[in-house]
Amino acid sequence: MIVCIAEKPSVARDIASVIGATTQRDGYMEGNGYQVTWTFGHLCTLKEPNDYTDNWKRWSLGSLPMIPQRFGIKLIEDRGIEKQFQVIERLMQNADEIVNCGDAGQEGELIQRWVMQKAQAKCPVKRLWISSLTEEAIRQGFANLKDQSEYQPLYLAGLSRAIGDWILGMNATRLYTLKYGQNRQVLSIGRVQTPTLALIVNRQKEIDNFKPEAYWVLSTIYRDTLFTATKGKFTDKEEGERAFATIANKDFEITGVVKKKGTEAPPHLFDLTSLQVECNRKFGYSAETTLNLIQSLYEKKLTTYPRVDTQYLSDDIYPKCPLILRGVRGYETFTQPLLGKALSKSKKVFDSSKVTDHHAIIPTGVPAGGLSEMESNVYDLVTRRFISVFYPDCKFSTTTVTGKVDDIELKATGKEILEQGWRVLYAKDTPANNDEDSAKQTAEERTLPTFTKGEKGSHTPTLSEKWTVPPKFYTEATLLRAMETAGKFVEDEELRSALKENGIGRPSSRAGIIETLFKRHYIRRERKNLLPTPTGVELIGIIREELLKSCELTGIWEKKLRDIEHRNYDAQQFVNELKIQITEIVNEVLSDNSNRHITITTEDDLKKTIAKKKAATPKAKAQTVAKVSNAPEPTVAPTLQTDDSIVGKPCPQCKQGVVIKGKGAYGCSNWNAGCNFRLPFNEA
Repeated sequence: MIVCIAEKPSVARDIASVIGATTQRDGYMEGNGYQVTWTFGHLCTLKEPNDYTDNWKRWSLGSLPMIPQRFGIKLIEDRGIEKQFQVIERLMQNADEIVNCGDAGQEGELIQRWVMQKAQAKCPVKRLWISSLTEEAIRQGFANLKDQSEYQPLYLAGLSRAIGDWILGMNATRLYTLKYGQNRQVLSIGRVQTPTLALIVNRQKEIDNFKPEAYWVLSTIYRDTLFTATKGKFTDKEEGERAFATIANKDFEITGVVKKKGTEAPPHLFDLTSLQVECNRKFGYSAETTLNLIQSLYEKKLTTYPRVDTQYLSDDIYPKCPLILRGVRGYETFTQPLLGKALSKSKKVFDSSKVTDHHAIIPTGVPAGGLSEMESNVYDLVTRRFISVFYPDCKFSTTTVTGKVDDIELKATGKEILEQGWRVLYAKDTPANNDEDSAKQTAEERTLPTFTKGEKGSHTPTLSEKWTVPPKFYTEATLLRAMETAGKFVEDEELRSALKENGIGRPSSRAGIIETLFKRHYIRRERKNLLPTPTGVELIGIIREELLKSCELTGIWEKKLRDIEHRNYDAQQFVNELKIQITEIVNEVLSDNSNRHITITTEDDLKKTIAKKKAATPKAKAQTVAKVSNAPEPTVAPTLQTDDSIVGKPCPQCKQGVVIKGKGAYGCSNWNAGCNFRLPFNEA
């Protein structure tokens, strides 16, 4: 009898139906020479300190560091788990062959290996390795079963990760709790958790210590177009005023018009992190929520395996793409033009060298139905992104117009879409969700009038005072990016890809890490922003060992784990290094005689903070209203013209910016410096 073991009952049922194991038994399914059983995720875990010796049962500084001679595993204490394991154990001990059908990744390999080890399985083991749960994928997987030995490095990497987290987490958590926790709360320390907290705390410090500085921008309006001085900003007001005086009451002359055509390729396919980022940005979903949604879509056979860190497809997927495009429903407007002809095959999409265990997240081609609104949103992102990579590049023209007044050079730029290409799939998307964003986008992507080199005319110069702004708080989206690049937050897709091997955590674990920080009351959420609590701030402040809070160093650890997976590093060496490091950490903390303690943030404290914030908001609004009511009456609306001729004119409110056209209203180009002028179209 061949025993197949999956990671959860739903996956086991899918596999059983394909291979003919249709008879339901207690804890497994049987038929056609197969018995298909399942775990519930982790059934086993590493033994706890008290399982090794009674001396480690009681929390004591004198017992640290705790380093077992040999690590062991045990069943998780749960009646349902114990019952299911008894079924698995019986089946495995009588099996002729075992097929490991766990999730095809490091964690999935570790989960199943531990179960087989605990069950003392002796028979040969094969590995099922698939990226989707469609019937075709399962059949192909069983036709190409691999020997388990091929995945031994994957298991060793997962085991090293688990042991490393145990050594650091168990010892450092007890160490800091006993030394600084006032016996009121466990201060958990983690190899990934603590560096992530450090990112948030350090960003808060940057914001708190930020001192705004004034600067001045020289610009002018010529033919309803805003030109800005090429010199950039003036940090000295007098210098700016001198430049302003130079160009006042003199003609503006066009010195050059340069048109340059360019192209923009479709965005990369999604990996888990980029999907979590996009869902947080667009829908406000947390990283954990997105992970649960895409996992649900995977189990419904609608998308491929989600816990991936690549944005590429292997070359063998290319022949399957037409079938996938035909299978998706509701996107015929976009898929029809692609069918019946050869699909484009870009190296930015298909590159086997950049695919390890699994390829990027794509739809399977199974028609979707009965999805929740949130599932539909995620499915739509994945599907549109997949379709878009077969579309041509977006073609645009960038116009740069230069001019001068006396010896002061000024410039205006505009962008015009010539051919939408892949952007046709996102024609209804509006990147901006408020008038400020609309105004900003309009200013950056405007179409300029026709200018001729040598033409001259009058203009309206302005000298605008602006202020530098502090860095933004992390959101879940930006924090995920920072974790991915070991704190080096970058937007460039290619650069991010190059920096990935120095990221902290795994794509599948980052959401859980962020949730842990919330549960430990180390951070709190304010709208989309992530802010540290006093406990979080003080914990990072009290840790002097860079090992515990360094993104870069933790990124190196992650690279070593991947090197173990790729047979380029020894697992035992990794563990031995950690043993030495934790011993050094313990000795350093024990030598601290400062008698410092950490403030403990409770759930009640967080509720009080939220209540205070809510109480302060109406007061702040009332003050704003009072301030506005005492301000001089604006002269704007009655004197404004009722068409686009007002665009480019000096702002009637602040007198420093110029009027620009947004999505639903006219606004001021000086909006980001505080001007709140706004005139809806229906009032113009």
